[in-house]
Amino acid sequence: LVEAGHEVLAAYTQPPRPAGRGKHDRKSPVHLAAEALRISVRHPARLKDADEQAQFAALGADIAVVAAYGLILPQPVLDAPRLGCLNVHASLLPRWRGAAPIQRAILAGDAQTGVCIMQMEAGLDTGPLLAREATEISAYDTAGSLTTRLAYLGGNLIVDVLADFTSYPPKPQSLEGLTYAKKIEKLEARLDFAQTSQQVDRQIRAFNPSPSAFIEIGGERVRVHSAVMLSASSQDLSTNFASTAGVVLDDQFAIGCGSGAIRPTSVQRAGRGFMDAVEFLRGFPVPAGTQLD
Repeated sequence: LVEAGHEVLAAYTQPPRPAGRGKHDRKSPVHLAAEALRISVRHPARLKDADEQAQFAALGADIAVVAAYGLILPQPVLDAPRLGCLNVHASLLPRWRGAAPIQRAILAGDAQTGVCIMQMEAGLDTGPLLAREATEISAYDTAGSLTTRLAYLGGNLIVDVLADFTSYPPKPQSLEGLTYAKKIEKLEARLDFAQTSQQVDRQIRAFNPSPSAFIEIGGERVRVHSAVMLSASSQDLSTNFASTAGVVLDDQFAIGCGSGAIRPTSVQRAGRGFMDAVEFLRGFPVPAGTQLD
């Protein structure tokens, strides 16, 4: 928006929060980027207060652009800009309305996703659409790689819309194919080897980089950053063992699934960085036959 020549009156973002080993308050990436551009930064904990709403209205903005803000915008905030509020949403609405559209798309095995520019209203991602652009989801995409790609798509698309606003009339969303992307719970990242190897692979990719898929070995939690899918079914395994859900199948960390098998390639023990699985096994042997918790 800045590079396109727009005057950005203020940037709203989440308040600094404790992070890292020292638990010191850390500013959000939006906060840091805005400061570098000498844009006024505001980070209210909530927007329901009348004073905050009055300060927002006093900006006299033509339009507000919202992307993954994390706070619900009350009606007075939605109504304050002359042309309303536009949301850059990371899905092809109405599929995956809600908090975690990127992770849910990967978990569901969707072949494609995209971004939509939506006129915001009081409902959860229910507003009319101005523009959309799709992208394929590859077998190697993680939530991290897909987020980066969609961020570029969304940034370019919102600039296009604002450059010729009258050429993008809002169109009501269809209700066909409507789904909701509920917030990710941390326990969802625990790998469920009763699922097929494809589903386990999707779990690993959907939760990379955060909250990171994990397994438990002898009571210790081990995060799984990446893995290769060895097979889709127990019948086509190239090795000479039978696939059993949650059982380590060889000395190279192959793990049986409800159907097929996977092999983690990058893992992390508590308090350490991610490491190659071969390096991990040198210091933490996991023999064939181990039943993972």
